[in-house]
Amino acid sequence: MVVPAAAVVEWMAGNSESLGWLAVALFVAGSLLAAHDRDRARPLLVAAWAVFGLFWLALVPYFILEQRSVIEGLGSIVAVPLSLYVGYVLARGRDSLFILSRAVALMGLFYFPFMALDAVRRPLIEMVTVHTELLMNLLGFHPEVVGGLTIESQSGETLRIAQKTYPYESTFAFYNGDIPITYNIALACTGVGSMAIFVGLIGAVPAPVRRKLRAFAVSIPIIYALNLVRNVFIGVTFGNQMTHVFPDVVMGLFGLQEGYMVSYIVSDRIIAQSASVVALVVITWLVVRELPEVLVVIEDVLYLATGREYDLAAAFDLPEESDRGEPNPGD
Repeated sequence: MVVPAAAVVEWMAGNSESLGWLAVALFVAGSLLAAHDRDRARPLLVAAWAVFGLFWLALVPYFILEQRSVIEGLGSIVAVPLSLYVGYVLARGRDSLFILSRAVALMGLFYFPFMALDAVRRPLIEMVTVHTELLMNLLGFHPEVVGGLTIESQSGETLRIAQKTYPYESTFAFYNGDIPITYNIALACTGVGSMAIFVGLIGAVPAPVRRKLRAFAVSIPIIYALNLVRNVFIGVTFGNQMTHVFPDVVMGLFGLQEGYMVSYIVSDRIIAQSASVVALVVITWLVVRELPEVLVVIEDVLYLATGREYDLAAAFDLPEESDRGEPNPGD
């Protein structure tokens, strides 16, 4: 029996969270086993990378068709062959990839509870909403903050809040006419995804705790603060339609049906997401200055992308505070 490709894609998209949990479970199990027996852990981690590739493949339609995010869409597409290639290179014996695998395990353990558990997701989202509102107020903008999944127009009509999944008090309503423009603080607006990257990188490498704590201090608070700035920028510019530029071009490129969404796409998908990439590069540099050990992961990523070996510590004249390679299982 031949299963149509569309049915497979639809099934994967509907089970992306399950694929994510399976990948994290395999990464965690493989990383724990690698501490004692790398030979037995290797095939388990190779399987983890294969499932990780399927996870990113399942997210491609979501990022491109639903979120209309060029950066996240391209990133998810690239992540599919890259994940499979990491598994292949690990299977061929590149032991430094055990660190990258451990980093992904820690990223997943940090991020997935926020995605799956309301008990930790809701407090984070509502805290970010409160802090975003405070900054907006300081700048002289005072949108209404509402909870639930519906909102009333000024004429009293009850409207469904677009793109809102959970009934948290996390929606900013800007009334520029009868129909309010709403901006939701979702999990992606909290910065927890970017934080997970650095939790994984910093936690995975062998290094003294004091330097790891310094690396956390120059990454997590900065990510949170910059993310609040991002939320304020998107909320204010979208809510007040300040970036409604080249509407015909933007609507055509992103397949928009409503003209008012042009401002959101320009503010978020184009300006904010591009700035986020630059910010992550800068934060990575700050982390490397405090914790050069993370360079082993960056060097592995560059090797996977180019096929060439790199010595970034020598290239950037960074301090060699320790052996940045993977320690022996007994260390």
